[in-house]
Amino acid sequence: MSYEERDAYGMYVDKGSKGPGPELMGADTLIGDHVHNLKNEHLGEIKEIMLDMRTGKIAYAVMSSGGVLTIGEKLFAVPWAALTLDTANKRFTLDIEKERIDNAPGFDTDHWPDMANQQWSSQIHSYYGTNTQ
Repeated sequence: MSYEERDAYGMYVDKGSKGPGPELMGADTLIGDHVHNLKNEHLGEIKEIMLDMRTGKIAYAVMSSGGVLTIGEKLFAVPWAALTLDTANKRFTLDIEKERIDNAPGFDTDHWPDMANQQWSSQIHSYYGTNTQ
């Protein structure tokens, strides 16, 4: 389901004038979007968007991959800067090989990492090739 289909307020409906998207998007409409790589391979789905309460900026998207109906799925904190909104296909793009996601540092729903920990954050940003700022 794309963000246009989850748009409960009609923010993205073309009414002849420019609405908020895609420059500004509601977080709730982005949760559930698919993530593909540049080879058009499906990598996962956005499950949550994590805000840095100190800066007011989006820090990570929590992406799920694998499993069936949440059984056996793995979660990944993907730095927001690593994702690009693909408005043509109504999804996100992540410039990474599928095998690299399969081997990425992840977690399950019962063992969330301390995402505020600087050492953990540095490792995640290093893995995805993004800056920590």
